[in-house]
Formats: sequence, structure tokens, C-alpha cells
Amino acid sequence: MYGNTSLTEEEAKRLNTTEEDPVKLAEFEDRITRGEKIEPGDWMPKEYRKQLLRMIEQHAHSEIVGALPEGTWITRAPNFRRKLALIAKVQDEIGHGQLLYSAAETLGKTREQMLEDLLNGKSKYSNVFNYPALTWADVAVIGFLVDGAAIVNQVINSKGSYGPYCRALERICYEESFHLKQGHDNVVYLATGTKKQRAILQDAINRWYRPLLHFFGPPDRNSQHSEKLMKWKVKLASNDDMRNQFLDQYVPKIWELDLTFPDPNLKKNDEGIWEFSDPDWDEFKRVINGGGPCNKERLEVRRYAEEAGRWVRNALMNKNEKYVTPLA
Repeated sequence: MYGNTSLTEEEAKRLNTTEEDPVKLAEFEDRITRGEKIEPGDWMPKEYRKQLLRMIEQHAHSEIVGALPEGTWITRAPNFRRKLALIAKVQDEIGHGQLLYSAAETLGKTREQMLEDLLNGKSKYSNVFNYPALTWADVAVIGFLVDGAAIVNQVINSKGSYGPYCRALERICYEESFHLKQGHDNVVYLATGTKKQRAILQDAINRWYRPLLHFFGPPDRNSQHSEKLMKWKVKLASNDDMRNQFLDQYVPKIWELDLTFPDPNLKKNDEGIWEFSDPDWDEFKRVINGGGPCNKERLEVRRYAEEAGRWVRNALMNKNEKYVTPLA
């Protein structure tokens, strides 16, 4: 997920039983309790490093693959102003991926290894980028609602314990605020336009509703959470908490435009928690595991980019140079 992480039962069990140097572990946890940031050269538990690396790597992949659905609309944008904004946004997303790969590399895995794991299916990325962008309204919904969901996640994670990731997220969140404004402007324009424009916007909202509910991961009752990940500030909020925060912010904005979500059961209960119909978590699992509408297409595009650009990387690389971990 976008900066989020959920564990399998086996991983959660191992995380809670892995033995570490008790003195170093106590010092490490004391630093986090005091609000200090952990830096690349600092001692850290093996599972902290592993889970943090997985989270940042998946986030980086999501930024790179996430540029693909919108990138296909650059040549088909309805006017020059929209085209310029979309080009800038796609460029930002690729830049976010570069920042995050650099942050992940400080944990001991090279960018080449991460990209190889993306292409062979070992490493995952966000479910939402395995769905097609069929109309220009999809670009509007991605910019407003998908990026809105990402901002909820990223703002929370920017307060985590690992310095390089937090600093990368601070810059990313600033730029995502531009993406959100671009998406909101696009949504409002279509919502206040012709009947046809409103119709394609409503259709896009209908198609993206379920992937948006899936975005934050499975419900807490079905997700293995470790108290240690929360204690270590790798994970700062539960999936359900982030999903509820997103719905709280964006459902009213869609309703204000006299648009709807395709769920008659979507409502806030007396406790302030949003309730909704079962969003089919089996679909979420299929998409995450490579069975979505565009999984194959997205990876094929990335695979082509890697193969077509190999000669440039080979020309720039000096086999005698040693690999250097990026500065934090």
C-alpha cells in the first residue's frame, strides 16, 4: 500500500518473538518514545529495518506505476492548460518515486534490486493503479480522490520514526497538495458542466469507489497488526482509522456537488464512524496478487522502460565504481 503495511500472521508472530540485544533495543525504543528520528547509521532491530524497507519500497513502486494511468491522457487532455498541469503532475510522481527509492536504499537494498522485485512480482504496489483510466473524468477522480486518500496516508506516515522517509514525505505532501487542487478543479469543472460531463464524472466515481475503499488495506479485524510496529512508529494508524478519516473528508465534498457514491449503505453512524457495504475483499486480494484488470499491462510498460533504457544506464555506469548508499 501507499506507505501502509499489514503483516501476515507468520510475519506478525516472528516480529513479536525475534530476539534482539535487550540493551540496544531498550535504547532504541527510548529514542522513539522521546520523538527522536532514527537515521541510517543508527542501530535498529532487524524487523524494524525489514518492515520499513518493505513499506517504503512499495510506496516508491506505487508512485512510479501510479504515473501510468494519468500519463496516457497527456496527449488527450482537453486543452493546453489541462495538458500542462497533467505533465507537471506526472513529472512530480516520478520524482516522488526517486525520493522514495533513495530513502529505501539507506536501509540496505539497491534500487536495481527493488526494480527487479517489482518486475518479477515479488514486491507489491497500491491496488488502485491496476484499474483503467477510461475517460478524462478518471483523471479528475484520480487527482482528487485517489490523491486525497494518499495524502491522508502520507501525512500520518510523515510523523513516523525513520528520518529519511519522514523528510521525503514532507516534500511529497507539499507537492501532493498541488495534485489535489488540480484534481478538485477538474472535478468541479465537470460537475458544473454539461449533462454529458456530469455523466462521465459520475461513472468514474462509481468505478473508483470500491478501489478507494480497498486503498487503505483490509479491515482491522482481518489484518495482522503488530503492537511493535505501532510502538516503533512504523505504522501510526490502523487501516480502518485512515479509511474513516478519508471518508470523513471527501464524502461530503462529493455530495455537495450533487454527486453520489454507488453504495446505499454509505452513512456515518452515531459514533462518527462511516459504515458501507462489503467492498469485496476477495477482489482486493486478487488485484494485490496480480489478478487485477491492468496488473499485466502496468508491469509490461515498466518492463519495456527498463529494457529500452538499459543502454543508457550501462553507458553511464562504471564497473569499477563502488555502490554508495544515498545520503539521508
